[in-house]
Parts: sequence; C-alpha cells; structure tokens
Amino acid sequence: MFGRATERHMTPTAKILLLGSGELGREFVISAKRLGCHVIACDSYAGAPAMQVADAFEVFSMLDGDALRAAIEKHRPDHIVPEVEAIRTEILAEVEDDGFHIVPSARAAQLTMNRDAIRDLAASELGLATSTFEYAETREALRAAATRIGFPLVVKPVMSSSGKGQSTVRNAAAIDAAWDYAAAGMRGDRLRVIAEAFIDFDYEITLLTVRHKDGVAFCPPIGHRQERGDYRESWQPAAMSDTALAAAQDMATKVVDALGGRGIFGVEFFVKGDAVIFSELSPRPHDTGMVTLISQALTQFDLHARAILGLPIPDIEVAQPSASAVLLADRDASDFAITGLAEALTPPNAKTSVDVRIFGKPITRPYRRMGVALAKVADGTTDDARAAAVAAATKLVIEYKG
Repeated sequence: MFGRATERHMTPTAKILLLGSGELGREFVISAKRLGCHVIACDSYAGAPAMQVADAFEVFSMLDGDALRAAIEKHRPDHIVPEVEAIRTEILAEVEDDGFHIVPSARAAQLTMNRDAIRDLAASELGLATSTFEYAETREALRAAATRIGFPLVVKPVMSSSGKGQSTVRNAAAIDAAWDYAAAGMRGDRLRVIAEAFIDFDYEITLLTVRHKDGVAFCPPIGHRQERGDYRESWQPAAMSDTALAAAQDMATKVVDALGGRGIFGVEFFVKGDAVIFSELSPRPHDTGMVTLISQALTQFDLHARAILGLPIPDIEVAQPSASAVLLADRDASDFAITGLAEALTPPNAKTSVDVRIFGKPITRPYRRMGVALAKVADGTTDDARAAAVAAATKLVIEYKG
C-alpha cells in the first residue's frame, strides 16, 4: 500500500534576481542553484540561455526603469545580480537605498557600466597606469582627440559589451567609419566614445579577482586572443613574470576595494615585460573566464555565487594547462542545429580532456557566440591546450536550415 504523496517546499538559501540571461548568466544560475538559491532570470527576449535553467523569468528591457523597478518589487530578491552592461543603474541606486542588495554594489554597477566612469576612477582617483585617452561626444571631437593623441588610435563606445563598436583607427581618413561603428555598437542611450592611444603590449590578461567576506583572492591569470574586440580564445595560466603578476594583483586590489561589495571582478590588463597597464573591469564573471569551466575545481561562476552568499573561498589553483575556444555563427537564422558533438568531445590523446558548452541561444547572428570548446592537458603546455580547444571548436558545425 502506498502512502499519499506530501508536497514539501524547500526554503531557498537566497532569492536572486539576475539582470541579463546570456551564457555567463546561464552558468551562474547553475552554480547558484547548486547552493540552493531560487533564481529569476531577466532579459529582453524570451528563451535566453539563463532562463532555460532558472526557477522563473521576466522579459523586459533593462533600460526600462519602470519595468526594472516593477520586477524588483514583484520578486523582492535577496540579491540583485547584474550580468549585462545596459541597465538603468540609477534605479539600482534607488532600490539599494530602499534596502535591496546590489551585487557588488549600485556604485560599482554605475561606474563599471560606463567605460568613462571606471577609467576616471582608475586613472584619476587611484592613479593606476592606463593608456593616454580622451572622450568624444561628436565625430568632430573625435577628430580633435585623434590629432592630440595620434595614430593608431583605439575607439570604443563608453557603454558596450563583447567588443561591440570597438575599432582601431590608423589614419584620419578612418575616423568617420570608427565613429559610425562605435555609435552602431553602443548600448544604452549615451552617444560617447573613448579614444585611447594604441598600446604596444606583449600580451593581455584577465585577472579574475574575488572580493569576499575574508578579503581578496585571485584566480591564476588568463591569457586571451581577441578579434573585432571580442574574445575568441582564452587560456590559463597565462605565463607572466612574478613582478608583473604582483603589480596586476596590487592594481586589481586597489580598484575592487574602491568599488566595494562582494563578488568576482574581471580585471583586464595589458602587459609589456614587467610593466602592467590597467585596461577595463567588469564586476561579474568574464567571457574569457569560460576557461575556468575546465581549469579550476571552482569555476568563476561558483566563486561569484560563493562570494555573494558570504561563503568561504578556498585556495584557487589550476592543476593543468587549460584553454577555451568559441563557436561563432556567421549569419542571421532562427532555424538551425549544432552538430559534431561526438567528434568535438573525442580527445586527441589520452593526456587531453575536452568538453563543450552549447549556450542554447534561440537565434544566430554574425559573430554571435553559440558555444565554447574546452580542453586541458595532463602533461603539456597552454599551447597544447589551445590547439586542442581550437580543434574541438572547429568540429562543431552550425547547420542552417531553410
């Protein structure tokens, strides 16, 4: 004889409102759910990657202040976690004053959602080494800035993500195209660009920096390769001198302490020999940190969730050289399939491990990331891991239908 089923409801460890539901948000939801959290994923379109694994979802533009406030009031979360740049951050400041917890803080969200604000903090207030830069709000002002700074010149919208709108200008004839490209790639409603001198660097890194209840911790540095201002490969650990690493960690600590709050920060640096130059910062998991899905016992998403919840952060190590390589779409489509999984997941040898993440995005666009291949090698170098990750990514195929 069977007893009557009894419905039980577990009280979550925390309720999280996630603002932005892309692939980084998806992995964060998985990490938060493993710790017993209830997550509401928000984005401007239904079926976004994080929505597919969350407890609930809301569809609205983060730039709609009224809709943002309504979602917060409806769900009354313990933590509000931004995952995108384009948010009405003034609403976050207002609700923080009402007692809601913004991750890492409303001030951090306001400053880092805008390249001009975070650059001013780093260069003017904290005295960190940066490139020479100016701001421009018109194409005429951009021309004037280019005359003063010189060529080549890097031009970026002050608000954008994943390299959108970023270009390198090599002569005065390309200024108009750079302005138009930046305007088309900007997020939000601020038509302003940052123009900075091109830096002669050996390599660039992301230093994932965890600000938690007991202090500041660092993941081993991540090297990365970009195209069109967007990441294509990343690897960990990146080789750098002890002097350069110490300088990067010191600068990262200064900037995250100035921002405050708890969580993971993706701090980007240019490195030339032992010299380190601050580039940018994101107060959330970083796209280049996708490599931590295979390189670390606790991924960047696990560390973010732990820091937000006030949980312990253990020593962070990378036992084996690891790498990631992205799968990109090349056209607009809503009817497609991703094939080649079996081939991609077949390691080239016994010393190499490979894995794949398919993001579950409902439509493709040119240069849109649709997945990532991951690899680590038991006896080898980061170059070996990079080769394995790239090889796995090339075996993934987006088959467009119709």
